[in-house]
Amino acid sequence: MAEIHQILFNMHILYSLALGIWAAYTAGRRATISGHYMGAVATYALLAGVTLAVGAALLASGMQPRSGRVLVYVLYMLWLAIIMPGLFSLMSGRDDERAALSYALLAFFNFTTSLSMMERELVGPWVSPA
Repeated sequence: MAEIHQILFNMHILYSLALGIWAAYTAGRRATISGHYMGAVATYALLAGVTLAVGAALLASGMQPRSGRVLVYVLYMLWLAIIMPGLFSLMSGRDDERAALSYALLAFFNFTTSLSMMERELVGPWVSPA
């Protein structure tokens, strides 16, 4: 199960980067955000939610990240799962160039946050507490 969590989190990192590049490219062309991008944002939120669910299953089975900072892990994963749809809600569904830039910045922020989580061992390796 820990390996599945790691694979999902790696997918999440790469997906964040891809969303950031896509939105930055869209903003650079001064184009509007397509429905395809919004679908990708929904997929991003689902991926983060599934990753959190697998992490919750690991926590329920008695495992924890080696860093031992379970609360920080849960808070970060909740952030990653709700912030992109939250931005959509805050922007009231806008799809202009500024919205594309906002999505790009948030996606790149989430990408770097996720890398930081890996570096600080918040997402693994998963161990049994001593």
